[in-house]
Amino acid sequence: MSTQHALNRALAGTAVALLLTGGLAAAPAFASGDDVPPSAAAIAAIDKGGAGQGAPAEFSTFAVGPQITRTEVINRAANWVGRGLQYSWTNTYQGYRTDCSGYVSMAWKLGTPGLDTTSFVPRGYASWISKDALKPGDALLNDAAGASGHIVLFAGWTDASKSAYRGYEFTGSGVHYRTIPYPYYSGYGTFRPVRNNSIVDDVTPPAPVDPGPDNVGIYRPSTSEFHLRKDDGSLLKIKWGTTGDIPVSGNWDGGHLENVGIYRPSTSTFHLRKDDGGLIELKYGTTGDIPISGDWDGGHAGNVGIYRPSTNEFHLRMDDGKTRVIKYGTTGDIPITGNWDGGHASNIGIYRPSTGEFHLRMDDGKTRVIKYGTTGDKPVSANWDGGHAGNVGIYRPSTNEFHLRMDDGKTRVIKWGTTGDIPVAGNWDARG
Repeated sequence: MSTQHALNRALAGTAVALLLTGGLAAAPAFASGDDVPPSAAAIAAIDKGGAGQGAPAEFSTFAVGPQITRTEVINRAANWVGRGLQYSWTNTYQGYRTDCSGYVSMAWKLGTPGLDTTSFVPRGYASWISKDALKPGDALLNDAAGASGHIVLFAGWTDASKSAYRGYEFTGSGVHYRTIPYPYYSGYGTFRPVRNNSIVDDVTPPAPVDPGPDNVGIYRPSTSEFHLRKDDGSLLKIKWGTTGDIPVSGNWDGGHLENVGIYRPSTSTFHLRKDDGGLIELKYGTTGDIPISGDWDGGHAGNVGIYRPSTNEFHLRMDDGKTRVIKYGTTGDIPITGNWDGGHASNIGIYRPSTGEFHLRMDDGKTRVIKYGTTGDKPVSANWDGGHAGNVGIYRPSTNEFHLRMDDGKTRVIKWGTTGDIPVAGNWDARG
């Protein structure tokens, strides 16, 4: 199975949905103009293209940056996605300006605080190339000055037609990883392909990672600990959160492994733990909401969301901070998420305790119904057999057993946890 399928798997924080309340309303990052900050209305409308840039660093007139591989460039760019950074021509993060050209300067590992769009080629750090020469780690550059200029990091074509690509960019509404029409959205100036003069191809292209099947785990409220079961049956223990927190899980930082997190109802805030132990905080939802997680937009990293029982609505937060609302289910249903149809993005669903049925919504809006479980069971979801799509399952508190349904309809039973534990699921030990 490909790494992309692994990253797009069901992010199984939904089982937690059973006990809960929650919060929403993460605001998008804001941009500023070249000279005078725009009005609130203008800020809200900014989403694409440049929004003002700071002065470039005083580098030598003709120079090259440090040698860097394409994989390293992409990894550096992905590291800023989902951090909630605000666009600014004066502020910095990790030493780099938080604008479009500062962001690409960071990805290319140039000097701080970064160049601007007028400087990459004239100062000898980059060269114009042809469309056919584009490779991941190159860029599309509009080398106009100030708010008229913009630069987007190229991550790869979406298909053989080369009419659209996946790109990383920092715009007025934040850092995005998304599909962009070639060479860029209309009305934002002239964009041409450009290459960092110091970029090198990876010596050996990284082999796709088969992460294997997903794993089960529990969250123990009495100790605020996650007890995560790996493929070999061993235990990974992570202490995270405090009394009253609700566990979630997902691939918050786009790595090979999935991560844990908690939702704090008292503040309506997600506290998400990254691979390196760092923290991502996102305020989202309101009283009575139930936290969920999934990869709603098919990006490298997972997203959060809430289910609002009062209206039977899923509120899904995208990489760019925008929300998609889907009405699904009825009173008494429990929300669950997963990649039911093997597409690029995760799907929503509900578990109906009154009938012991999962109602799973596909990309095309159709529903698949699976009867599984009995009274008192709690729903879970993840990719139990490492196949193309996600699976459902239940956790039985009376016996502390996970009953996991495979693609072929067979069940695998795993005993894990003790009285009072809350089930979670994710790929804690991705192979390779």
